[in-house]
Amino acid sequence: MKPVTIIQRTLAPLPRSNVDTDQIMPKEHLKRVERSGYGKFLFDDWRRNEPDFVLERPEYANAGILVTGPNFGSGSSREHAPWGLQDWGFEAVVAPSFADIFFNNCTKIGLLPVILGEKDVRWLTELAEADPAAEVIVDLTTQNVSHGAEFSAGFEIDEFTRYRLLNGLDDIGLSLQRRAEISAFEARRPAHLPSL
Repeated sequence: MKPVTIIQRTLAPLPRSNVDTDQIMPKEHLKRVERSGYGKFLFDDWRRNEPDFVLERPEYANAGILVTGPNFGSGSSREHAPWGLQDWGFEAVVAPSFADIFFNNCTKIGLLPVILGEKDVRWLTELAEADPAAEVIVDLTTQNVSHGAEFSAGFEIDEFTRYRLLNGLDDIGLSLQRRAEISAFEARRPAHLPSL
């Protein structure tokens, strides 16, 4: 996983509440065995049935930050939803609130979920709708979202998750930080026991 520090990208506005993981990644696309390639299925039902859906509009084609409504990522715990968002090209998702499991699944792959107040999310949504080329900076080092001198809002994230993201450490990366201890433990194990 690559480190997450400062993200400077344009926004894609999705001002909808309670967007669940089945809407993000419909169940019929969960048959893949690899983690990549899910981006083309992102919001598939909405993209097929709503001609003006935000991801079908060329002015938002290269947006790297999704700004959306409260309770984003509710429903089932499928990891495929954040995989699809990241595979599409999103580096961060900004919302007033997230489902807990979805939030955690995002942080485990380096997709930054940012919780801001509803007023701040509305401001960013309106910015994205008025000026699709407007760039926003999401800075994990200072825990701040900004747009020039016009907008600045701080966000909270627990220190351990922040450390993992800043250092690009997924669960395997965290384990490998203790490689010497693991090797020492394995060296002490009796030969008749299976290796770990």
